[in-house]
Parts: sequence; structure tokens; C-alpha cells
Amino acid sequence: MNDELLAERFEANRSHLRAVAYRMLGSATEADDAVQDAWLRLSRSDTAEVANLAGWLTTVVGRVCLDMLRSRRSRREEPLPAVPGPGAADPEQEAVLADSVGVAMLVVLETLDPAERLAFVLHDMFAVPFEDIAPIVDRTPAAARQLASRGRRRVQGAPVAPEPDLARQRQVVGAFLAAARQGDFEALVALLDPDAVSRTDVAGAPVSRGAVAVARNAALAATAVGAHLALVDGAVGIVAEPGTPRFRVLTFTIAAGRVRTIDVLTSPDVLTTLTVERLA
Repeated sequence: MNDELLAERFEANRSHLRAVAYRMLGSATEADDAVQDAWLRLSRSDTAEVANLAGWLTTVVGRVCLDMLRSRRSRREEPLPAVPGPGAADPEQEAVLADSVGVAMLVVLETLDPAERLAFVLHDMFAVPFEDIAPIVDRTPAAARQLASRGRRRVQGAPVAPEPDLARQRQVVGAFLAAARQGDFEALVALLDPDAVSRTDVAGAPVSRGAVAVARNAALAATAVGAHLALVDGAVGIVAEPGTPRFRVLTFTIAAGRVRTIDVLTSPDVLTTLTVERLA
């Protein structure tokens, strides 16, 4: 692969790699450093046998971030703040990143051991298989699964209040709807809590659990004909296929900047009780 094509393919993956690094490190500056390190490693490597460049780069960024976290721990340094002070290189970009993850979530992630954080972030937030995570943390896939599970339990144990701000609700639900329309699966997963749940009011219908499963199932409802944002009983939701027999409403619970639950309401008895106002 020539240098120009390699650079183009790297740039195509940059935003994903930066998102991974930011969730690992909690700092846009350090995330950029990790991504740059990944580029240097890529430019020096023989990629002729690399079948999945995105996966290869994600693994490299994971290794770089793990080393940075361990170095931070060994020096007993405090993590860089999620929102920088005066003089930071790009405070606007860092604020956007912090907002996309949720400062509360970043605070919780800082309590995790570096290996736990890597396993949890890569698997639960970016759906990386444990078989790919295991070599990064020098563990078996089963041990990597346990690391992610421990991290998940710690995150679940942190009390997080539902988001009361309508503007913030609209931002998250709007991003969810946009990602569903664009078929951006990674963006959908990133917007969901690792233990997100999606339910429907149809009797006997299965409950989807976990960000990956919820992203797959909820996206189908969110991309239906005429889907749009609406205020549903005072909270931001999605209305799909209004005026048809398949009319349904999606309601959301949002906490720490991510979707915790999605309820798909289809029963006429329930729908007639809702106050729904379309959002422009």
C-alpha cells in the first residue's frame, strides 16, 4: 500500500480512533497524542497482511492508551481534566468530546484499573471482541471478559441521575436518530450505556440488553418512515410512522450523556394517553 493511500485510510479512521482514545484517557490532548502515535506505528509497519485496518488501528490505539494509563498510575499523576483551562490547544474540541461522553462517566472511568478500563471501553463502548482485547492486556479472552465485567460493575454502581435538561436530551436523542438514519453503528453504540435496555409494550416481546443489541434493534424503529424528534410527555423522544397502523413512539432515559433505556410504545391504549409535540 503506498503512503498516500495509507494516509487516506488512516484519516478515514481518525475520528473513531480519537473517540476510543478519549474514552480511555479522558483528555483530548492525550487522545490526540495516542492517535498520532498510532499513525507513526502504522507508517513504520508492513500492512500488506492486515485484512482489517480499522481493527488493527483500534488495537494499536488501545495498546498506546494502556501504556499511557499505566505510566500515569506509576507516576501517581492526576488525570487531565475533561475540560481544559486557559491556554489549552483546542478547548472547543475538548468540550465537545467531554459532552459526547458525559463528564460523570469520565469520572467513573478514572476509578477503573487501566486493564479494566481498556476491556470495558473497547468491548462495551466499541464492540471489540474479547479475542482482540486479550492480547492487548496479555490475558486470555476469558480473563479479558472478567476485566470488562468488573469495570461494568463499578460503572453500574456509580449513582447517575437521569438527564433533566431538555437541550441535552435533544442533543443525545437527535444524535441517536441521525446515526440510525446514516447507518452509523459505531456512533449508535457510543451513544448507548454499556448496559442499555430496550423494551417494547408488545406482550411477550424479548428485551434487548447491552449497547450492541440495543443499537441493532432500536435503529430499526428509529429509521422508520417519517421518524422525527418530538416532546413526549415533556421529554425528548422519537415518533415513527405517524398516521399509519405502525405508528409508534420511542421514549428515552438519558444519564451521564448516554441512553440508558429505550421504550418502544405501540399499543393504541398507551399512545392515546401521551402528549406528543413535534420538534422542529
